[in-house]
Amino acid sequence: MRNTAFFITGVALIFIQSNLFRILSWIKIPGVVPSLTLPLIVFMGVREYSLVRGAAVAFVLGYLSDLVAGTPVGLYTFVSVLTFILARAAGVRLAAQAVWMQIALGLAFSLLQSGVVLVLLAIFGRDRDAWVPRMVYPLALPRMVTTALVAPLIFYLARRVDAATQPSRSEGGMEA
Repeated sequence: MRNTAFFITGVALIFIQSNLFRILSWIKIPGVVPSLTLPLIVFMGVREYSLVRGAAVAFVLGYLSDLVAGTPVGLYTFVSVLTFILARAAGVRLAAQAVWMQIALGLAFSLLQSGVVLVLLAIFGRDRDAWVPRMVYPLALPRMVTTALVAPLIFYLARRVDAATQPSRSEGGMEA
């Protein structure tokens, strides 16, 4: 139930993100649209959910991001799963309860995401598309900043989804 709820939340966030540029068009800074699914994936990793289920949700959300954004298929799929696994590894050491920590996690993982995307585009891009990484890297800083700023909001939403899908003590079961 919890993974389904996170999946549905992620799909809704992808839909919102894909239309957010229309709302933010008055801001004349390229790349100002945040990654809304990134904080959700980080939340799932930090909260120690099932590795297989969490990676599967991250995989599907990344694949949907690839399809909606028109990026090469597999780019955000790989980056989303990598983000989940790294957030899970860091989750033991980090407590994402404070707003400043949520912003820091959003900024750090957004930096990681941007770096991995640029490296993958540079490595796997065709020779005639060598200009793509040079055109994409100026978009990274505004995206990192806006993602970090919306991270507390997405963490709040994820905590609400998590609380709504917690099994009650009267049921006697635990869901991973």
